[in-house]
Amino acid sequence: MSESPRDAILLYIRMLNDLIIPNSFTYPCVIRACSAISEGRQVHAHVLKTGLGGDTFSLNNLIHMYVNFQSLEEARRVFNQMPSRSLVSCTTMIAGYGRSGHLDKALEVFESTPEKSSVLWNSMIAAFVQSNHLDEAFSLFERMLDEKILLDRYVAASILSACAGLGALELGKWIHSYIQSNKIKLDQKLATAIINMYCKCGCLEKALEVFNGLSYKGPSSWNAMIGGLAVHGKGKVALELFMEMEEEGVTPDQVTFLNVLNACAHSGLINEGREYFRYMKDVYGIEPRMEHYGCMVDILGRAGIICEAMEVIKEMPVNPDASVLGALFGACRIHRNIQLGEEMGREVIKLDPSNSGRYILLANLYASAGKWKEAAEVRKSMTDRGVEKVVGFSSIEFDGCINKFVAGGINHPESEVIYAKVEEMLGRIRQAGYRSDINEALHDLSEEEMETPLSYHSEKLAIAFGLLKTKPGDTIRISKNLRICRDCHCATKLVSEVFQREIIIRDRNRFHHFRSGECSCRDYW
Repeated sequence: MSESPRDAILLYIRMLNDLIIPNSFTYPCVIRACSAISEGRQVHAHVLKTGLGGDTFSLNNLIHMYVNFQSLEEARRVFNQMPSRSLVSCTTMIAGYGRSGHLDKALEVFESTPEKSSVLWNSMIAAFVQSNHLDEAFSLFERMLDEKILLDRYVAASILSACAGLGALELGKWIHSYIQSNKIKLDQKLATAIINMYCKCGCLEKALEVFNGLSYKGPSSWNAMIGGLAVHGKGKVALELFMEMEEEGVTPDQVTFLNVLNACAHSGLINEGREYFRYMKDVYGIEPRMEHYGCMVDILGRAGIICEAMEVIKEMPVNPDASVLGALFGACRIHRNIQLGEEMGREVIKLDPSNSGRYILLANLYASAGKWKEAAEVRKSMTDRGVEKVVGFSSIEFDGCINKFVAGGINHPESEVIYAKVEEMLGRIRQAGYRSDINEALHDLSEEEMETPLSYHSEKLAIAFGLLKTKPGDTIRISKNLRICRDCHCATKLVSEVFQREIIIRDRNRFHHFRSGECSCRDYW
């Protein structure tokens, strides 16, 4: 039936014509074969007419069908009318609400279920993770542990994804240790989640240790490791791993080549980027998607090869989206190409009018050229359209808790001592030569609050907290939801030297490993 669902529908119609009465075994198959919601509604009516309105299997399939057609109200109606709700019906409703972003309704279904198995806990945690509500996922996970629910590989994979999202390394390590101690089966999904967690928490060595220890490496594990090396600026190592993947006989896919091109972009490997962009099509017959074109434009644009980047865009078989033009726009900003940058900026805003970062980048481009009137007009258009600026924050894990800081924020219970540490930190790096360039910084604040003094950007607050809470020699790991600004990048290099600490900051685009006054990005970011 999976290969020809229409045949199932035709056979069902023939069955009715022959006056054969369907039973509870008939409808699950017929419901799954429906290709349109109108068809599904007719079958739903047949289920009720044949007296099977209380059949759990048929009702579960109806809920699944309505969820797949994104008709959540009809799915909920079936769910509410069930004489007894099964685990399948509850998890299907939670997943459906989760995918649609209705987390309050998903939680309502979860809380209304008296007996919660690990499958149900995983459904709700996964819904939070997929919607990027990571704090809620952590809270629910803690509650699950308090209620003595055993951690299985499905819950572990979901919460590891949350750890990766927030940079919660200590909790991620604990889950990995739990998996090992309890001999939980390490399938491909879970192995990939562990590798991804270590990569995104800035612990590349541990990710490689897990990867190398796998008895079987599927495509997802290779992709996670290549992608992890890419964002850490280990471009050449990522390409070496890709070649090893081919030697092992594992066929790369579109995700693999996206990671390979990202590795080239983050490490300035221009010729290699050109080669692999051709290679994916010539050798594996993989047609580049929008993301691949965006990577290629980024590779060339970062290097200042603007004309060739524009040629790539012109040769695209489809119109470029905001991400592709945004890569060229970003390159114009880096290389101060004001004329083309203005054109690209306005085009990107047209394609992505609700993204605050697009407006701010164009305003900053104008500001860098001294076009203050134009910069003000862009910011005004952003306000007039009701586009809200993304609030920048930096987070750092300590003692199992995630501490978040916003620029100039005073809500942290230890704000007074943290600000005192910031002043000490800045005083010491000034002695080492740190000087903030106010004019340059104003052009480079991205989405960070321009009104907040440079001294109190969220990264600096998080670093000060890290210096207060960790021992000499410990690595300080910070996650930031936006791009790190140049002033904070410069300051962190000096902090790493003066305080003799390794500081790892994961920003929106990549990882920065600061050590002994240098950064792994070599200022190529």
